Amino acid sequence: MEPLLGVLLGLILAVASSAQNNCTCATNKWTVCAQDGSRNCTCMLVGSNHRVDCSTLTSKCLLMKAEMTPLKKKHFWGQSRLLLDIDGVYNPDCEDSGVFKARQCHQTDTCWCVNTAGVRRTEKGDKSLSCGELVRTSWIYIEMKHKKRSRAFNFTNIENALRHLFESRYKLHPKFVTAVKYNSPLIRIHLTQQGSEKSRCDVDIADVAYYFEKDIKDDSVFHSNRTLTVSVNGDALDIEKIRIYYVDEKPPQFCMKQLAAGVSAVVTVVTMTAGFGIAVLVILRRLRTRKYEKIELKEMGEIRAPSLQ
Repeated sequence: MEPLLGVLLGLILAVASSAQNNCTCATNKWTVCAQDGSRNCTCMLVGSNHRVDCSTLTSKCLLMKAEMTPLKKKHFWGQSRLLLDIDGVYNPDCEDSGVFKARQCHQTDTCWCVNTAGVRRTEKGDKSLSCGELVRTSWIYIEMKHKKRSRAFNFTNIENALRHLFESRYKLHPKFVTAVKYNSPLIRIHLTQQGSEKSRCDVDIADVAYYFEKDIKDDSVFHSNRTLTVSVNGDALDIEKIRIYYVDEKPPQFCMKQLAAGVSAVVTVVTMTAGFGIAVLVILRRLRTRKYEKIELKEMGEIRAPSLQ
């Protein structure tokens, strides 16, 4: 009888161990998860002890904060990655809801204002700087280039594949994918989301863009299904270059005297090639021909933006 009890006890422990191992956060690798007495799985974000809803995407601010946390334990995935932009890396301050605080500061007491994508939209100042409100990024423009092919993809097939990707993997409602354009090898995706359109259940397009950027850079945030695979009518869609532009509901507040009077909008672009990311400021200049010329700015100098082609 005792050997039988021993076997049964071993099976119970094995099942319990298996259940514990299955307590993970599918949408966020930067979490520590544990089961309570009722076997409910609770996941906390690394670096902030923020409880994570694993049924949806985690906010970009909380992800950036987690990525700043030194990885000392083997059970965390990958290596520490830091966001690089023209201002360098920073450990963001987040509201309890997970969104960026309107004002961000370095440990050197240098502060600036950001949009909902966490990108600087004002000149830098000291701690007396007042940002007032967190300005919403309402339009995101994604420009990609796929690897060379003997034949271009069918437009309808590539559009359907990308729309399905954003809905199924990133949980973005189809109404926020306002356009998909294709002229081989260039792909353009427009994400639009006004504050009045976004419900509490909707993921933010800035978070979607960040998850997508990480997937393209082969540094996925997902704990499971980490490899991004996009199939277009059975053929793999391999992206080799990508830029992401962010447009705010209100114009940014930069004092750039060298900008011409014809400037109509200022956006932020994130350029990723071969796993390298850098955020730069991009000026869209309205020409008399009603075409847009892209100009890349680094600090106070102007450099023409390189084409994805």
